[in-house]
Amino acid sequence: MIAVLTDSTCDLPPQQAHKLGIHILPLTVQIEERALLDWQEIDPDAVYSHMKAGGTASTAPVAVAAFAARYRELLDTHDEVVSVHLSGKLSETVEHARQAAALLNLERRIHVVDSGLASTPLAEAVLAARAALLSGGDPASAVRAAEAVRAQLHAEFSVPSLDYLRRGGRIGRVQALFGNMLGLRPILGFEGGELKALRRCKVDHATDDMLDGLRQRFGNEALCVSVIHAGRDSGRMQALRHAVTSSGLNVRSARMHLMGPAIGAHVGPGTFGFMARPA
Repeated sequence: MIAVLTDSTCDLPPQQAHKLGIHILPLTVQIEERALLDWQEIDPDAVYSHMKAGGTASTAPVAVAAFAARYRELLDTHDEVVSVHLSGKLSETVEHARQAAALLNLERRIHVVDSGLASTPLAEAVLAARAALLSGGDPASAVRAAEAVRAQLHAEFSVPSLDYLRRGGRIGRVQALFGNMLGLRPILGFEGGELKALRRCKVDHATDDMLDGLRQRFGNEALCVSVIHAGRDSGRMQALRHAVTSSGLNVRSARMHLMGPAIGAHVGPGTFGFMARPA
């Protein structure tokens, strides 16, 4: 048997991950003096409410000791572990996974993958690894499947306010003021394992801009599309889903995903995005 392990920034709710047989280690979300386990001890909306009230949130990677303990536990009942994680450019989590495997001297049985992704795109990589194993593949094929996802999918995000990026030190105060005054927002995407500003657009044009990008990338190819939103705003999430289904894209399936506490702490409530992958 081969276990699949990931971290909580994949934003798979714990109950869903359990049903899929996917094991998750949580990052830590720091709110004032409290250090809380991502998705386990803190709900996404608790982070967003705190931020809307003017508070800040930060995160800490999964510790080496936590990885070592979970690897020992999994290898008591499994032959090997495929361990797929948040981009090493965004967190030390994947490096801690490698350190734990080396510490245990079990690198031949523990296969650590830097997905180069986060949030729902990371979940896609994890699910691809799981699918490869379920179809009879070995750990090497699961690793290849997870790594291939980065080239196959296209994901972009937009933030409704630059203030949260400014609070986290990701842009300067002047940049935030200038952007907010002009009504401009960055469109963010993954490049080389980093989440970068790809371009800017008017805040009320972001949805159309990102969906246009998907049409340019995939044309009429059949797609699985995910709508990602930071916060349980059902009206907004349904509006985004409707935008996808009426976009002219060849949508084979459309799913809704809630952005979790650890990722949301860095981009703020109301952040949303679209991810597409060939069906």
